[in-house]
Amino acid sequence: MKTSGLWGKTTPEVLARWRVPLGFLSAIFAYWLARSTWRSITIGLTIAAAGELVRIWASGHLDKAREITRSGPYRYVSHPLYFGSCIMGVGFAIAANALLPALIVGAYFALTIPAAMITETRAISNLQAGVERPFSVARVMANREYRAIAGFVIGAGLLILRMTFRR
Repeated sequence: MKTSGLWGKTTPEVLARWRVPLGFLSAIFAYWLARSTWRSITIGLTIAAAGELVRIWASGHLDKAREITRSGPYRYVSHPLYFGSCIMGVGFAIAANALLPALIVGAYFALTIPAAMITETRAISNLQAGVERPFSVARVMANREYRAIAGFVIGAGLLILRMTFRR
């Protein structure tokens, strides 16, 4: 694969590495441009909450960087954490209730999620495959999913504040 010139990394590696800072930057612009209403927030955050539930379900089955999981949502989707994140992004775009924030969210996910999936697939190619395990809250905590939950709550609060003080 062609390198990007940034310390010899490929473009997917660079995008995957920078996806969290790019996510914060994208979120700042999306929130600033949001034109939320109570209706858009209710619909959007309901969808985003469903995405977070997918992430929690996936985190409860995953033992990161040790083995490939085949239980829970991994039976249906190769990358359920990213799938859940995309659902959350769609929900927040709907909650923002404006085209430009939706385009920012869409561009962010279109660039970073495929890059992260490519680099993750390369990294796990030598791991043990097909492990089945029951859901575990301890695994959810060990995988630090509480960070995504906090992000969801903070994001929802910021959208509500933005809507409230924008009027």
